[in-house]
Amino acid sequence: MLQTRRISCNPFSCEYQRVRLRCAVASRSSQGTPSGPRRPRRKGLFITFEGIEGSGKSTQAQALAQYLRDKGFEVIETREPGGTPVAEHIREVFLRPTRELRSVDPLVPECEVALILAARSQHVADQLLPALKQGAVIVCDRFSDSTLAYQGFGRGLPLRELRSLTRWAAKGLTPDVTFLFDLPVSQGLRRRLNSTDVNRLDHETVAFHQRVRKGFLSLAQQAPRRIHTIHAARSAQAIAQELITLINPLLEQGLKARRLTVKHS
Repeated sequence: MLQTRRISCNPFSCEYQRVRLRCAVASRSSQGTPSGPRRPRRKGLFITFEGIEGSGKSTQAQALAQYLRDKGFEVIETREPGGTPVAEHIREVFLRPTRELRSVDPLVPECEVALILAARSQHVADQLLPALKQGAVIVCDRFSDSTLAYQGFGRGLPLRELRSLTRWAAKGLTPDVTFLFDLPVSQGLRRRLNSTDVNRLDHETVAFHQRVRKGFLSLAQQAPRRIHTIHAARSAQAIAQELITLINPLLEQGLKARRLTVKHS
């Protein structure tokens, strides 16, 4: 059974309601995607949200997912690492903020990659590919770009090998569109450190997070047709409107026959 996480409250729903979303498309090819395993056939739409810590991407991903549900689309809202019971257990190990664990048995970069790829392979096989074959719209908080930005640019692991490993773990699956939320590292970390769910990565050095940010921006330059950079220091309402404008062209043909009927009680 496909897993979904429904959002009980969408603070930006009125902003999303200003633009009428029509039908969604079949997948489009992404510029800048490395060669490798053939992309799996699917009928749905795969949308990913990326960015540094505290960029606000998760809030906007939830808002967009709920809006699409309200319009009658079958939406799978998920995240990485995570998305399935096994992958969520791996997420707990990966992000565990316990200082004792970090000092006595810190995760080395290669271990980080192994954990992420293990979670992704389970996520792709058990949830993403089946949902896309059924024509669902997937809204995913992080995917392969985060691996390249954090473990590649941030940790300094070789990008060529990481690209190959991420393609293998994802069975060639690539997002149709990616929204990259960008803002100064100092602002993002300030948001995160004031939250109640601080994790292991939030305690990394500013220099590490600067490398991650530069990595994301480099990836966006390499794949400008797939990755859209969102200036995340603006108001939530302004960002929501921009997302609508960007995604609207993708929602014009292809999935109309597979839209669900909205039932009102």
